[in-house]
Formats: sequence, C-alpha cells, structure tokens
Amino acid sequence: MGILELEGMEFYACHGCLEREKDFPNLFVVDFRAETDMSQAAESDRLEDTVDYGKIYDIVADVMNGEHAGLIEHLAGKIIKNISARFPGLENFSVRVSKRRPPVNGVAAWSRVTLHHKD
Repeated sequence: MGILELEGMEFYACHGCLEREKDFPNLFVVDFRAETDMSQAAESDRLEDTVDYGKIYDIVADVMNGEHAGLIEHLAGKIIKNISARFPGLENFSVRVSKRRPPVNGVAAWSRVTLHHKD
C-alpha cells in the first residue's frame, strides 16, 4: 500500500451561497489523497498500472469550473462521486476543498471541508 497525493490544485471560481460570491471569483484549493496498492506500478513503471493523477486533476477541474455550487461540501461530494465512478477500484481516498477568505463576520483565511470515500 502507498499514499498518492495531489495537493494545491488552484481554481478561481464563483461558488458560494451569497449573491456577491456568484459574481466575484474566489480562490479555491483542492487536495486529493488516496491510499492504494502501488506494487504493480512500482514494479512495471507503467502509467496503466497506477491511478493517473492527471485524470484526477481533470475531474477536479471539471467540477470546480462547472456548475455553480453553494456549498464547498457539495463540491467535495461531486468530486468524490466523479472520482469513484472513473476509478471504481480506488477504495480509500479523501478530497479537501478550501475556500479563501470566506464571508464571515471577522477575519478567516480559509474555510475547509474534507470528505472521505471508503468502500
């Protein structure tokens, strides 16, 4: 078993529940982490024998640049759903979505949610 991570995927998007969030892009950062068997890829050195993180990025980008979402929980859920559909053998992974300067009544650098997928 090993850990595959794709951290710091940055997107400027208009997600949020408030009207102003729908009009002005904000920075979102997405992190992906999976525990997976890497023994075949470690031996073969073939992309086909591992989880292609380029495809993971494409899935995340499609969600982040796609349809508006009010909640970052919803974004994380859509990303997990799409990753599990594309990689059905990937049993244990998580997605963290962070939103820069969330609209709160004070100073907050980030709001974050992490969802886990386990089969």
